[in-house]
Amino acid sequence: MSALVVDTSSWVSWFAGRGDSRIDEALREGRVFLPVIVAAELLNGTLNEEDRSALEDLLEDLPLCPLDLAHWFRVGSLRGTLRRAGVSLSTPDAHVAQCALDLDGELLTEDRVFAKVASRTGLRLVAGPTRT
Repeated sequence: MSALVVDTSSWVSWFAGRGDSRIDEALREGRVFLPVIVAAELLNGTLNEEDRSALEDLLEDLPLCPLDLAHWFRVGSLRGTLRRAGVSLSTPDAHVAQCALDLDGELLTEDRVFAKVASRTGLRLVAGPTRT
């Protein structure tokens, strides 16, 4: 089973109860990896103290995507390659995509920009939500 990187958009749906059940499965199997930017994005919402604490507890249990300087070089290179192909990608989104690439894993997202990334790179996307 491959690593699963979950983008902020999919986490938001999952927390709202309308997300992908594959997150539950991957969490049980210990193969969900957390890009650090996703933690920051999830915690920037208007959460009460109890919800914030519960979210931090969940996130602290997840393995982080490996982050060294070389990772950030690859993030910059990915953005440049995509820009030359006519695809604009933010640094946070490039970081998330590069995490999945670095782990040779899959990315679960509801953000359409990643389909453009996948069509021009080796990024593997997980199909849309399975929860009804």
